[in-house]
Amino acid sequence: MDRTYRTLRYRLSEAQHRYGEGFHLLAEPYSLSLLARLCSPDTRQPEVNTLITLLYQHLVGVVASQELPRARVRIDSRMKAQHPEGTYVGEAIDPETPAITASIARAGMLPSQVCFDTLNHLLSPARVRQDHIFMNRKLDRRGRVIGVDLVGSKIGGPVDDAIVLIPDPMGATASSMSATVELYRNRCEGTPRKLVALHCIVTPEYLRRMRSDHPELVVYAIRLDRGLSPPDVLATVPGTAWDRERGLNDHQYIVPGGGGFGELLNNALR
Repeated sequence: MDRTYRTLRYRLSEAQHRYGEGFHLLAEPYSLSLLARLCSPDTRQPEVNTLITLLYQHLVGVVASQELPRARVRIDSRMKAQHPEGTYVGEAIDPETPAITASIARAGMLPSQVCFDTLNHLLSPARVRQDHIFMNRKLDRRGRVIGVDLVGSKIGGPVDDAIVLIPDPMGATASSMSATVELYRNRCEGTPRKLVALHCIVTPEYLRRMRSDHPELVVYAIRLDRGLSPPDVLATVPGTAWDRERGLNDHQYIVPGGGGFGELLNNALR
């Protein structure tokens, strides 16, 4: 029996940083190229949805390879009928892993659907579920985010021992993500095995908030944006001068960023 795939060693391509464990800032030419194109002012629908789909198909594959448990499998190929050796034996992602993807209105709806569809191919569909969460940003008089209003949610059952994926393109202030993690941790039946956030872009401010609010959350991001940091800070390894890093402008939009992804995905740009 070929031993090549008995034990798989998967390695992430990550940017160096000093934010601590649990934060994965990917460093991949493929996904960074697609994201740069998505953020271009020349990119509009229907290309926006196509690029988001490609990015999240890739991102959920990275997360599945790194975070989901594996099992030894024996799967006959079509060549089994002609050769007794026509069987694959090796590691694969355990198809009986319970998984949930959280659809956060509105920017997270398409990414969650992509993750849900992908997981249904990867795992036993009976073990996969999609929940829906509806919330709005709360703003002060200057237009700054001061929290969220959780309007409602459709949680499809217990979360015990499930790996919960929370795909949301922009990790800006972390208000929505913090509220979502709190929902799954404290207001659902059971305890999830793991909570994993999947982002296109995150800011230092987002990472700081999540480290404080929910240090157990695992975060994956295609890109870190800290473009409003001083030049000397931009010359350092991310996280070295965390207290001086800045990726949000006065209205909590990310720089360089890509504009409002919720508006972009729904063709609601003014």
